[in-house]
Amino acid sequence: MILTQILRPTCVKVPLESKDKQSVITELVDLLDTNGLLSDRNVVLEAVLAREQTRSTGIGLGIAIPHGKCKAVKELVMAIGLTDEPIDFASVDGKPVTTIFLLVSPVDQTGPHIQALARISRLMLDEQFKQGLEKTTSADEVYELLNNKENE
Repeated sequence: MILTQILRPTCVKVPLESKDKQSVITELVDLLDTNGLLSDRNVVLEAVLAREQTRSTGIGLGIAIPHGKCKAVKELVMAIGLTDEPIDFASVDGKPVTTIFLLVSPVDQTGPHIQALARISRLMLDEQFKQGLEKTTSADEVYELLNNKENE
């Protein structure tokens, strides 16, 4: 799974304007919607928030991967956002989040969804990549860093 095959450069936002978990998720869903990737923004938002209520997607180390499955997307879509200030995401390690990856996939595409989640997790375990991401100051820098890593 190569993330830059599903991530558009215009679906990266640095910094996110929102200051809490639900608003951050909404902001990233709106970013996907603005880019014409959703057939129904409200269905997507509801799916992601419903998934978040079952268990926090704050995976630790300042990272969250909110995600959901619904009929409002034709293919796996992704957005990335970085915050200026850490946000409480009820993460497994109890620490706030600054890096958020949002994934939304069709209900019948479990394989690509799981592959993308796994790829993000592996990437964020790469300390050099994670530190580089934390130093970025623009959406273009985030996309370029990810693209360079994916093409190594």
